[in-house]
Amino acid sequence: MGFREAIGISYSGIKSSLEQVEIASSNLANSLSTRSVDGGPYRRRVAVLEEVPLQFQKELDKATTRLSGGGVRVREIQYDPSPLQRVYQPGHPDADGEGFVQLPNVRHSEEVVNLLYYSRLYEANLTAYNSVKGMVRDTLQIQ
Repeated sequence: MGFREAIGISYSGIKSSLEQVEIASSNLANSLSTRSVDGGPYRRRVAVLEEVPLQFQKELDKATTRLSGGGVRVREIQYDPSPLQRVYQPGHPDADGEGFVQLPNVRHSEEVVNLLYYSRLYEANLTAYNSVKGMVRDTLQIQ
């Protein structure tokens, strides 16, 4: 694997982990939103990642190596299908006839853990990126 591919893979990890941090932050920010643009309470969002395949020509040129892909990317953002929370709050403006309000299916503890996890992924990919950059710099300085 060349330097360019290594940097590209690390960059794709950095980019996808940043997108996941944004999604988890949005989930936390909307954890009490009972009204959304789509109507009804906010639904938790999750990112679906996929491998970025290498281009055919690159695969052909590097047939002796065993590269499986060229990084990751967010393929789509889906809504979490888990049930919404139902809380008894008869004075709430969005309460139904029985006094229950449907709240988002966001669990604070899960989102905080996700934020920590995605930030660690970001740091790991940034470290790998900087390591490859350092190797390139050191290689260019060899006399």
